[in-house]
Amino acid sequence: MMRAGLALLVLAACQTLPPTPQAPYLLVLGSAQDGGLPQIGCREAVCERARIDENLRRRVTSLALVDPRDGRRWLFDASPDLAEQVELVERVAPRTHRATSRPPLFDGVFLTHAHVGHYAGLAQLGREIYGARELPVWCSERMGAFLRSNGPWSLLVDTRAIELCRIAPRAPVELGPGLSVDALRVPHRDEFSDTLAFVVRGPGRSVAYLPDIDKWERWDVPLEDFLASVDLALVDGTFFADGEVPGRSMAEIPHPFISETLARLSAAPLELRRKVVFTHLNHTNPAADPRSDAARAIRASGMRVARDGEVLALGED
Repeated sequence: MMRAGLALLVLAACQTLPPTPQAPYLLVLGSAQDGGLPQIGCREAVCERARIDENLRRRVTSLALVDPRDGRRWLFDASPDLAEQVELVERVAPRTHRATSRPPLFDGVFLTHAHVGHYAGLAQLGREIYGARELPVWCSERMGAFLRSNGPWSLLVDTRAIELCRIAPRAPVELGPGLSVDALRVPHRDEFSDTLAFVVRGPGRSVAYLPDIDKWERWDVPLEDFLASVDLALVDGTFFADGEVPGRSMAEIPHPFISETLARLSAAPLELRRKVVFTHLNHTNPAADPRSDAARAIRASGMRVARDGEVLALGED
């Protein structure tokens, strides 16, 4: 029987889903960069294979937090793939009680920052589509100001489809008994908002969600200290190595290359390396294919790549 700690669910269309934990858990709704895999307009072999093989497809990075104790659910980042991701949540953690004909899809949303893959899905919650009502959206003060001041997001605020709630570092949001979310500020390309990472603390485990950051050296928190403070960390794995995007300077899109993270942690204890789970993979990233040399190198290091549909338990073993 698979341990409830870090159970992996491969969600094939005809596959029976195994039991989910009875304690709170996170469900990986997507693990790709903002364009997903396959990406629009991409005719490279990696995208063509993903169009044919559903197992190679990756939806845009997002998480759902589920508390089976009372059936509540929260969303981390509202991606352009939100409609499909809601279907996944309904399949794994269906609402057991529907008080109205249009129940809230989630009990709240946590946003990391204002890059398209992380908030564009909010548009589907407006009156043109789902018609959400007073959905709490937790974000930084600057992110909230961006949503409040720019359409079409401002219409969501004005019509009370969403209610903006400020979350600040060292001020955890308490969601239930033994369940909270804390924010960390991280350096990134902050054109419209600043950027947050989140740490979800459950009754027995803590999981960090850090899909976007500039180079590790630009953060005032050493990566090793960050990893030591949690039980698992979903971290920025956008690119595997320099030169991955033909005809474009990688300096324009700074992220810590997976190869850099592997090298930095090569001498770290295996226990620390095993906490690293890469997410937010660009369509150019060879590690997106589990059969690639890049993916094998990651596994050999003790680290791994997130899988869509994966369940990360927050309770005890």
